[in-house]
Amino acid sequence: MPIIKQAIKRAKQSLVRRSRNLQVKRAVKADVTALHAAIVTGEASEIQTKLAAAYSEIDRAVKKHTLHKNTAARRKSQLATAVAKAEGAEAKPAAETKVKAPKKAATKPTAKKAATAAKKPAEKKPAAEKKPVAKKAPAKKTAAK
Repeated sequence: MPIIKQAIKRAKQSLVRRSRNLQVKRAVKADVTALHAAIVTGEASEIQTKLAAAYSEIDRAVKKHTLHKNTAARRKSQLATAVAKAEGAEAKPAAETKVKAPKKAATKPTAKKAATAAKKPAEKKPAAEKKPVAKKAPAKKTAAK
């Protein structure tokens, strides 16, 4: 057990946080388990309601910082794949459903290209001759007193 007052407080806080996080994770697990049970029964309306509930619970866990957003995205994707497989349709990732507008490439006028092609390359100037650098004499050591 911690002896320092602040460490005692931290230990209490971590216990409270752990219990809250476990409650949230258990709620997510319960909804996901209910969805899998609905998939086994095969009722389409029940599957959709359970899927919505599972999505909602996962999003709530992300909002409370219990689950990382990428973990939540992965779990939701896995659930969508399982539901689509149960319904006999092919699962579509969320990235494919969003359509991005194509970016326009910057077009340069062709007149500039023709003008630069007609120019002759600039002649190089001869390099200036370098003067030899004189080396400095090493610093003299002073006698120890």
